[in-house]
Amino acid sequence: MKIGFYNDFRPCVVKSDGVVDVSSAVSGLQGGSPQLLLENIIRNFGFLRPQFQVLEASGQVIPFAEVRLRAPVPRPGKVVCGQGNYMESVKIDPFRPMKTFFKSPDAVIGPGDTVILPAYNPVIFNHEAEIVAVIGREAHNLQQAEALNYVFGYMTGCDVSARAPAEGEAELPGDGLYGKSFDTFLAHRPYITTADEIPDPNDLDVKYWVNGKLRQEYNTSDMEHNLAYMIATISHVMTLKPGDLVMGGTNHGGLGPLQDGDKGDIEIEGLGRQSNYVSDPYKRKWDPDGVRTRAEMQARREAMKALPNPGTWPFTPPTKK
Repeated sequence: MKIGFYNDFRPCVVKSDGVVDVSSAVSGLQGGSPQLLLENIIRNFGFLRPQFQVLEASGQVIPFAEVRLRAPVPRPGKVVCGQGNYMESVKIDPFRPMKTFFKSPDAVIGPGDTVILPAYNPVIFNHEAEIVAVIGREAHNLQQAEALNYVFGYMTGCDVSARAPAEGEAELPGDGLYGKSFDTFLAHRPYITTADEIPDPNDLDVKYWVNGKLRQEYNTSDMEHNLAYMIATISHVMTLKPGDLVMGGTNHGGLGPLQDGDKGDIEIEGLGRQSNYVSDPYKRKWDPDGVRTRAEMQARREAMKALPNPGTWPFTPPTKK
């Protein structure tokens, strides 16, 4: 089953030809916000599922042309992301320690929404196509073998990233991963596919296009630390709760820039395909075929010196004492 929101964040089941409203089935749940409603749907899904199935089979289908799909997880409590979590077709033995970072929940945008590139002037803005696990029940001190039982479902996600500052630009606070948390830098869509429809989340094809040209293409089997291991490990540090997100990281092969006017499309096997757009008020430009590897990103620092600075980045680092 595919669960989502449409128009003014009305809950729905998504079918191949449109959506079916399920508001009548959840009228007794506490709302208050779309995220709180989603969390209550997740918590009560065992009870709600038969009602959703009846509506899915017999309810009125509203064609996609008449609706706007919204972010299926509008404002997650936590977003924990894998950092450098793919082997990229090179056998790594022994595996490196797992690294993760937090991404701002307020970075979320939904299907068809626009990524707005900020005044901060990085080496490059990148797309990172990723699988996203939506937590289904409280998870604490899990073992790897049981971790996927705590997943409600999966969806597609794009971790938009600002890579390091250009010459003369102030560093972001922290260790540089703040460049992944600008508003609009977490595009996920178009719905949550419930876990029962995905037998193995670590055997799915991932593709990402920019303006119709395929950039990223890989399989989640290349993940260094699979989703079960990630979820179990994270649960020994913090309690994961319904509606929290765990993002698996990306294979860096095929990375390229996101810039003004671009249209990005992500598709993950079994999880759907959807688009987002990119707007840059400063109209910065990168060669779409010229930046792919980490080494090339470092070389780009020198090339960026010749580009005009779009404006003063407002963050002023504190004086060290």
